Amino acid sequence: MTTHWLDGKAVLVTGGTGSFGRRFVETVLRDYNVARLVVFSRDEAKQEEMRTKYNLNDPRIRYFIGDVRDRDRLYRALSGIDAIVHAAALKQVPALEYNPIEAVKTNIDGSENLINAAIDRGVKRVIAISTDKAVNPINLYGATKLVAEKLFTQGNIYADPQTGTKLACTRYGNVIGSRGSVIPLFLQQREKGVITVTDERMTRFWLTLDQGVKFVLHCLENMAGGEVFVPKLPSMSLKDVANVIAPDCRIENIGIRAGEKLHEVLISRNESPYAYELDDMYVIEPVIFFRKPADWPWSRYKKMESGTKYASDTNTQWMSREELLAMATSL
Repeated sequence: MTTHWLDGKAVLVTGGTGSFGRRFVETVLRDYNVARLVVFSRDEAKQEEMRTKYNLNDPRIRYFIGDVRDRDRLYRALSGIDAIVHAAALKQVPALEYNPIEAVKTNIDGSENLINAAIDRGVKRVIAISTDKAVNPINLYGATKLVAEKLFTQGNIYADPQTGTKLACTRYGNVIGSRGSVIPLFLQQREKGVITVTDERMTRFWLTLDQGVKFVLHCLENMAGGEVFVPKLPSMSLKDVANVIAPDCRIENIGIRAGEKLHEVLISRNESPYAYELDDMYVIEPVIFFRKPADWPWSRYKKMESGTKYASDTNTQWMSREELLAMATSL
């Protein structure tokens, strides 16, 4: 097993029965010597599916039914917990536009509940999973995730700087194989000979579930508190993705949907003055840093060039046909 800060610790994952949560649980049980792993989610049927279909019935697992909207339930679930990975969120853009208050209750109020409960319970580290849609948001989902990011990065001011809770975020793009992602849709559509693409010019960042989980675990181990971690990822246009997945199919353009961007941005021009560049990722510090540690670990790295952005269309790293095929065949 890999040596990690989590060894011997009790860890909880919210949204633990989702695509990310299940792969996170599988990875942690296989690769890390955790003392206890709590799966926190509101769907008892999916918890039972994890136990049976995916055989995730390790004696270290505890299945907790609960909702991040319920602060009292979080207080109970966080008893003795050392680390939290916060993956619970409402994510479907059209549904959240139609149900905006529900989006706020889960993505914003739920995040506040988790932060307060974690601080009061003395949880050492909390890392939340965000999205490219939080950057210059044009839909409600992105706006709620932007607020959630601010809650987590600035939540550190409420905890003891020496011994208290540390909070941070990860932010990344499209996860290949997750629910709602386009590649499983293309694989399904190619049987009919027609692939539907919203706009052939569209570009996206891509990573696998395994890459997402490993990135979160890496950030959890190295976080100082207050950061937004952004991995360096390859880009590919939607047209090229369709041609690789279904080369003999006809591509039908159906038009860009409301709340959808032509290109993804993971770091905006306004954020670049606060971003440090490492070999494999960027680390964004808070725009207003109320309590910057004297030993802030990222200060030794070079800053991202001010006024630039990290976007899928101007990315210097592009995914090859072979790399995409390898990712797609692993689904």
